[in-house]
Amino acid sequence: MTAQNDNGGRLIYGCMGLGGDWDRPDYGPADVDKAAAAIEAARGIGITLFDHADIYTRGKAEAVFGEALAANPGLREQIQLQGKCGISLAEGGVPGHYDLSREAILERVSASLRRLRTDYLDILLLHRPDPLLEPSEVAAAVGQLMAEGKVRALGVSNMSAAQIDYLQDALETPIVANQLEMSLHKAAWVESAVLVNRQEGFDAGFPHGTIEYCIRKGIELQAYGSLAQGRYTGAPSPAAAPAERATAELLAKLAEEKNTTPEAVLLGWLMKHPARISPVVGSSRPERIAACAGAADVAASMTRIEWYTLWSTARGAAMP
Repeated sequence: MTAQNDNGGRLIYGCMGLGGDWDRPDYGPADVDKAAAAIEAARGIGITLFDHADIYTRGKAEAVFGEALAANPGLREQIQLQGKCGISLAEGGVPGHYDLSREAILERVSASLRRLRTDYLDILLLHRPDPLLEPSEVAAAVGQLMAEGKVRALGVSNMSAAQIDYLQDALETPIVANQLEMSLHKAAWVESAVLVNRQEGFDAGFPHGTIEYCIRKGIELQAYGSLAQGRYTGAPSPAAAPAERATAELLAKLAEEKNTTPEAVLLGWLMKHPARISPVVGSSRPERIAACAGAADVAASMTRIEWYTLWSTARGAAMP
């Protein structure tokens, strides 16, 4: 199973902003309505894959999404649900930590299914690398979940090529996705490709070869933070760096030329890459979700010069 389609990757809706405030213990009808509006807006631009994690707003994101599903019979069969587990938030004096033990994976997935009011996840991602991970335990948990029909495909998040390879050796099912922070602003993933054999390359903070590995193995690359937290598509902050302001201006200019939105151009820049990146759109505002429509068309029409001009403008320096 793969989450990609034939148009060079597709948009994914990220549900992290649903469920209200992280520090509020419960949610109300307004939070459910907000989730339903976000789902409708996402579906309105062709999104069918919805990305969750058990920690998002401390489980409330899954819960409000589950209520929206229950109120809309037949919707579950029209969409795909992607969940994540592996992060334990700090609580009761216990520090935040990672846990990809067999027991934790089984417990967390069962809890997510209850909150989402569904019998299965189309894709389960392991949220963060766990230094205490035992690949055999992960394999046992995933094997059981698949045998029970609770999970249909497996992916990872925030993992390098070496970590994926290490884990894959123990698994009977292929790893189909790797979700990483990638955007025009957080561009270490592409910087590392041109900084090989340069000192800056060691400081890029991205594991060399991971993008190429995922391409070779047919692993979908999903980009969270793809809209760069709005720094290029909203009003620039008074403290914005010159490169940030210049990038926002360039995006606006390209959007006007292409008769689209800055959001679509920003996502199109990601999707232009041969890795067929699938951006995760995390806004809960329907109008901003709608502004992402047409990103695949922008990717198809974007020239090499436009792509490099955006990158060099955002990095604030010429290519090395």
